[in-house]
Amino acid sequence: MIPVARPVLGREEEDAVVEVLRSRYLSLGPRVPAFERGFAAKVGAAHASAVSSGTAALHLALRAVGVSEGDEVITSPFSFVASANSILYERARPVFVDIDPVTLNLDVEAAAAAITERTTALLPVHIFGYPADTPALERHGLPIVEDACEALGAVHADGVRVGGRGHPAAFGFYANKQLTTGEGGMLTMGSADMKVRVDSERNQGRAPDMGWLDHDRLGFNYRLTDIACALGLAQLDRLDGMLADRARVAARYREALAGVEGLELPCEDLGGDVRGWFVFVVQLPRGVDRDDTVRALLERGVQSKPYLPAIHLMSFYREAFGHREGEFPVCEDVAARSIALPFFPELTESQVAEVAEKLGDVLQVAHKAGAA
Repeated sequence: MIPVARPVLGREEEDAVVEVLRSRYLSLGPRVPAFERGFAAKVGAAHASAVSSGTAALHLALRAVGVSEGDEVITSPFSFVASANSILYERARPVFVDIDPVTLNLDVEAAAAAITERTTALLPVHIFGYPADTPALERHGLPIVEDACEALGAVHADGVRVGGRGHPAAFGFYANKQLTTGEGGMLTMGSADMKVRVDSERNQGRAPDMGWLDHDRLGFNYRLTDIACALGLAQLDRLDGMLADRARVAARYREALAGVEGLELPCEDLGGDVRGWFVFVVQLPRGVDRDDTVRALLERGVQSKPYLPAIHLMSFYREAFGHREGEFPVCEDVAARSIALPFFPELTESQVAEVAEKLGDVLQVAHKAGAA
């Protein structure tokens, strides 16, 4: 079976974790600030705060920019559900707008049209590692929270790395990400005052100079352990190589899948933007059943995954907000046809060829069935 994802882990990660275990200093220790400094330097951010997940980073960022009950936050319906859920945590409302059919990121013109007096923030998602048009959104003068959980290594056309523009930007370190700590996340930001607030709120509202028995604000248990940060530091050392390997695998897929009729591949880098490769998601030809394709690939020894469902059509969002089919046609079309193929740095050239061959076979069978 060719898995859909697999982390790159070696002796360096093992040694780093064992060193922390032997130190008996498992939490609130020296690896946390070391990981924060190293990560901030990597993306060109002034500050970074390590947290328990990318979702936690988004939640703390929204609080930090002032989102609260009754506010509206404009975001994408084509994302992992956490980007919308984090808005609801503060009793604000996610306002979805459609996506660009090429980059699959937030349509900036649709976002501009959706701004009202209740709009408190914009939450673009750098989907599948491709940089959202954050510079265009900056012109509105509203706070921006970036969901960069899939975009480590991505670079904007102006040369600024995703996470380094000064807005709070959330990164996630789940096992399939460009860098993993198992679970975990990081919030980068340009404001020192914001870091003080985030560091306090991730630790139950404790201020830096206060003992653990006193807390001066509402907070959460969003801490990241020294064990996870040690793993992150080891991964950070090999990040450039893993990103390069991901780009190589993506290039092999482009070549292997170029002749598959009707298949839409991820967009090429446009206008100077550079993707930080997270997943390799293709859109199936219209008329081909996505779920049947996933099952047929699995029968042939290839894992794949629907990626991603439209958030506004999930049962919770339908019931809570009355969303229905047809609201965001580009998103709905893309979501219905998209699958993630096996993708990780150590995927071999022969495995890519095997995936491409088996996908081609499955689609050929589907075309014949459709013609019949």
